[in-house]
Amino acid sequence: MKNYRYTLKNLDCANCAKKIEDKVASTEGYSNVTVNFSTLKLSFQTDKTSNIKKEITDIVYSIEPGVEVLDEKQINEEKPQRNHFDIFRLILGVAIYLVGAYLIDNNTIKIATLIISLIILLSRTSKKAFTQITKNHVLDENALITISAIGACFVDKSMEGVMVITLYEIGKILEARAVSKTRKSISDLMNIKPEYANLKNGEEVTKVNPEEVKIGDIILVKTGEKIPLDGIIINGDAEIDNSALTGESELIKVEKNSKVLSGGINVQGLIEIKVEEIYENSTVNQILNLVENATDKKAKTETFVSKAAKIYTPIVFILAIIVAVFMPIIFKNTTYSESIYKALIFLVISCPCSIAISVPLSYFSGIGKASRRGILIKGSDYLDGIKDIGQIIFDKTGTITTGKFVVNNIKILDENYSEKQVLNYFAMGESFSNHPIAKSILEKIDNEIDTTKVKDFEEKAGKGITYNYENHNIKIGNENFIEVDKHEKEEGTTLYLKIDDKIIGSLTLTDEIKKDAKETMLKLAKRGIKTKMLTGDKKDVALKIAKEVGIQEVKSEMLPQDKYNELDKILENNKTNKKIAYVGDGINDSPVLARADIGISMGGIGSSSAIEASDIVIMTDELSKTLESIEISKKTNKIIIQNLTFAIGVKLLVLLLSLLGVADMWEAVFADVGTTLITIFNTLRILK
Repeated sequence: MKNYRYTLKNLDCANCAKKIEDKVASTEGYSNVTVNFSTLKLSFQTDKTSNIKKEITDIVYSIEPGVEVLDEKQINEEKPQRNHFDIFRLILGVAIYLVGAYLIDNNTIKIATLIISLIILLSRTSKKAFTQITKNHVLDENALITISAIGACFVDKSMEGVMVITLYEIGKILEARAVSKTRKSISDLMNIKPEYANLKNGEEVTKVNPEEVKIGDIILVKTGEKIPLDGIIINGDAEIDNSALTGESELIKVEKNSKVLSGGINVQGLIEIKVEEIYENSTVNQILNLVENATDKKAKTETFVSKAAKIYTPIVFILAIIVAVFMPIIFKNTTYSESIYKALIFLVISCPCSIAISVPLSYFSGIGKASRRGILIKGSDYLDGIKDIGQIIFDKTGTITTGKFVVNNIKILDENYSEKQVLNYFAMGESFSNHPIAKSILEKIDNEIDTTKVKDFEEKAGKGITYNYENHNIKIGNENFIEVDKHEKEEGTTLYLKIDDKIIGSLTLTDEIKKDAKETMLKLAKRGIKTKMLTGDKKDVALKIAKEVGIQEVKSEMLPQDKYNELDKILENNKTNKKIAYVGDGINDSPVLARADIGISMGGIGSSSAIEASDIVIMTDELSKTLESIEISKKTNKIIIQNLTFAIGVKLLVLLLSLLGVADMWEAVFADVGTTLITIFNTLRILK
């Protein structure tokens, strides 16, 4: 099946977004359908090869006639805004009503002006209601408002009827602007997409689309420009602002041989970069895709609200009929005119816009805020789940520690070999590995490494490496892999070199603990979150680091499958509703990250497979970001609860007051339009 993605321009109704999603999903040939109201994206899979866009457009138009279905090529095309027309229409409709009601004495003309006014004011809403009823057999908020406005006129409440539709339309205009402001706030936070790349070809420099640049090309980045693609600096030095990627404002100094990431801004300097990744695989594109697609994965709260909205309106309509019909029977002093008016108020109050909009926008805002802070959350379900973490399991190297090893001791165990020769044997093998230890060893080598004679290289995860060199079998790894005698063991993280059957030498490396590790563990403990470390390192090293940073439990000398089995056991024995998170960075962490309730990877030094397998990516490699992600999750959840409580509470209060005869259409409109606007603006607090 092929993936398709369209933008639904002018979609301003969260309920309608859900209806479009359901309609496309129920159409034969379409699967994995998602409509993301926060990003206006419709995505799906299909085996169909022709008329796909036309079929989708017909479905969308049947539900929301004013919505345009745009593909990627059309997204940037500007379309005229309808706000000015809608405002003019409202002013004209209200003016005609006021002239007829207050300046004309003839009853026939009064009625005519009222009808004309209602036709103008209800044109958009009634058209949507009619489309939903006739084509989709669905009663929605448009039908509720249309019936309320017309019904009010029939019970001699024409002013209230005109006011209902007028304020509702004004509310929809303001609502669209508020939603647009929320989207713009997030897009401003994530405004990291490079517009162009300066491609250097000899002495000639040409501005091109970043997608046209190939691996190995040379690009030039001047002061004030965004770095368009990932690569290595081959000439020049600069100060880079990576705050859009990591959330950290401190400038980073880079020079020749420094690796730079796309999305950063060259604040000062001129650098030439050799491109290492095409734009599709670049850091900036991956971040943008993650953020844009994140809310496609809906949290339980959002899913519940979406499902409830489908049955909500018909239930409201039935209850309104019950109020209209049975209220005069139960209360003898109530007339049918009064009961119908109260039923109409009930319809206005019950419009579900504030509930349907505020929840997805809250999750979208939370994900946007996290992204700005260097935390990429891949779905609203994960954002929702972070707040419920009860235990975090950490990898050691590159997670608790920096992963930047320093070779501080080289020991020669065979006098036939020099230190330089031993280092070269280590370097020849480690040059094929992406492990942080391998990179540290390579930094110790000054000369060029000749790997042309290296054959049969194999990496044993969690153990070491083997290769063949000039008919000699070379093994590099830990003491168990090399089978070191007890009296030959070294203190610390040590790798041994064995040529054929003889141990030739060893390297001892030290790895610094991250500066925020101890404080993070302390704060996690205060929150009641248990901490545990699983590592392949030796027991004495693991215990020393765990004690120093305050990790509560540790298991050492573990292979990748041991880590997976241990996590599996922890998950099986977890009898609470708390979630288990795993934090790691390496290739060997990928299965464990995927198995955990919430997998968190270190995106700075982390492997691509670990980032792919995880649910959350920390771009700065800071452990404190785990705490920050919990805070953002809790704040988002708090805002959602506030919005739902406020919206439902106001609606129930005004409903009760209307039944008691205290509230009328004015309060009913506030319960609908007012609560919608307030919940949207409350949602914006997440971004602060």
